Amino acid sequence: MSAEHITWVGMDAHKDSIKVAAFFPERPEPVEWTETTTVEAVRRLARKLQREAPGEVHCCYEAGPTGYALQRQLLATGITCTVIAPSLTPVKPGVRIKTDRRDARKLAELFRAGLLTEVHPPSETDEALRDLCRCRDDVRVDLLRARHRLSKFLLRRHCIYRQTKHHWGTRHWAWLEQLRFDDPMSQATFDSYQLAVQQLEERQRQLDTQLAEFGGQEPYREPVAWLRCFRGIDTVTAVCLVAELHDFRRFHSPRQLMAYVGLVPSECSSGERERRGAITKTGNRQVRRLLVEAAWHQRYRPALSAPLRRRREGQPARVLAIADRAQERLYARCRRMELHGKASPKIVVAMARELTGYLWAVLHPAAAATRV
Repeated sequence: MSAEHITWVGMDAHKDSIKVAAFFPERPEPVEWTETTTVEAVRRLARKLQREAPGEVHCCYEAGPTGYALQRQLLATGITCTVIAPSLTPVKPGVRIKTDRRDARKLAELFRAGLLTEVHPPSETDEALRDLCRCRDDVRVDLLRARHRLSKFLLRRHCIYRQTKHHWGTRHWAWLEQLRFDDPMSQATFDSYQLAVQQLEERQRQLDTQLAEFGGQEPYREPVAWLRCFRGIDTVTAVCLVAELHDFRRFHSPRQLMAYVGLVPSECSSGERERRGAITKTGNRQVRRLLVEAAWHQRYRPALSAPLRRRREGQPARVLAIADRAQERLYARCRRMELHGKASPKIVVAMARELTGYLWAVLHPAAAATRV
C-alpha cells in the first residue's frame, strides 16, 4: 500500500494516560485525543483507528518504564505498533517547550518521515528471562554493598582479617562467626550486617540455580552451551548474554553488535581533523559489563582448564574452533598492547570488543551457515 494511504500515529505513553496524535490521509492537521492505559481503553483506541483510517495504521511510542505491554495489546488487535529508541529521536536544540501533546505529534511526524529508530522488542519469554537475569544482578550489587558495610564497620572497630588474602570464603566466615563485642549496641549492629550478607548470598545462590535450570531449557540450551565454550564465560554469564541480546539476527555484522553494546570508540571528526575518544558506552550496559569481565580472563596464555574442558564436551567442532581462535588472538593482542605501554583497562576493553565479534560468529545464523 502507498504511504499516502497510511495513517501515522504517535503516542506518548505514561503509567495512567496515553496522548495520541494521528495523521489521517487527506487531513492536513493531526487528530489528537487522550486515552487511559486500561486494556479496554487500548481496545477502544484500536477500534477507533480501524474505523476512521481508510487504510493501514502504523503506531509508535518511545520505549520507557511502561515496557512492551502497549505494543503487544495493539498487535493483538491487528494494528502495527513500533517501539522507538528515545535516545535516537531527533531533537531541535532551540525548542524549549515540552508537553505530552507536542511529544505525540512530533513522534507521528518523525515516524511518517522515517526518521525514527526501532527497538527490537523481546518475546514475553525472553523478557521474563531477562528480568530474572537483572534481578540476579541487583542481588549482586546489593551483596557487594552489604559486604562493604560489614567490612567498614569492622575496620572502624579495628577488627582486621589477616589469615588469608581472600575474603568471604570459608576461613573468613569462620573468623566472622567467632567475633564478639562487649558493647551490646555494637554486637547488634554486627549481627544485623552479618545477617544481611548471609541472606543476600543465599538469594544469589538460589538465583544462580534457577538461571542454570532455565538456561538448560529450549530455546536457550544450545546458545548457552556454545557460549560456555569460551574462556571466562560460564553458565550465569552465558544465560545473561543470551537473555539480554535475545535475537542475534538483528545484528547483521559484528561491528553492529559492538556498537550496540557501546564498545566502539567515540569520534568527533570534522574537515581534516580526526579525533577519536573513549568508548561510547551506549546501548546495553549489562552486556558490556559481562563482556569486559570475560575479557579479563583472556590475559593469560591459551589453555584448557578442567572445568572448561568439561563444558566443551559434546559441542560442535565449529564452536570449539572459534573459541580456540578467540583465546589465541586475544592473548596475542594483550601481549602486543602491553609492549606498547597501554594501560590494563584499555587493553581489556579492546579485547572485550574483539570477543564480541567471536560471540557474533558463534550465535548469528548467517555466520554459522557460511562455515557449514
